[in-house]
Amino acid sequence: MRHPALLDRNRAALAVIDMQEGFRPMIAGFGEVAARIALMTESCHTLGVPVVVTEQYPKGLGHTASEIAATLPAGLTPVEKKCFSSCGVQDFDLWLRERHVEQVMLCGIEAHICVSQTAHDLLQLGYQVHVISDAVATRLPHNREVAINKMSRAGVIVSSVEMSLFELLRTAEAAEFKTIQRLVMRQT
Repeated sequence: MRHPALLDRNRAALAVIDMQEGFRPMIAGFGEVAARIALMTESCHTLGVPVVVTEQYPKGLGHTASEIAATLPAGLTPVEKKCFSSCGVQDFDLWLRERHVEQVMLCGIEAHICVSQTAHDLLQLGYQVHVISDAVATRLPHNREVAINKMSRAGVIVSSVEMSLFELLRTAEAAEFKTIQRLVMRQT
């Protein structure tokens, strides 16, 4: 029997929070974080794990970073929002419910604002939340650390890209193992 804190591809979804072009010049390491999120989105597509993307006020902040957008499934439409928590948008909540999601992996920006508020609201709604620590960012590094600590203390499970992907795989005998392994090795 698996521990309930381990990710299960039949129960999980990935939420990419506000990883938009408008933030690129403001966040150090934006390109590296975007590449790790692109690895997550491409891997989730390979594993059949659903992906939802949010965009905070896209009219002003632009659309999802190009390296991530290139890996998204055809026809995926980002959920537009103005509230900080993605849970404040009915389409986000509906998307999770329609797919019977129980575990939500979070990545994106900013860790201390939109990611954190979404994580806390998801916990309140009964979801198990995993923050992908190497795939979240902030303008000020201190805020990232504070956000991860606060989310962890509230009950969010702190994870990483590789940890998440290999939990979803479960075994080297999984049909997708070689594909995911190649994607991961391409990143290192």
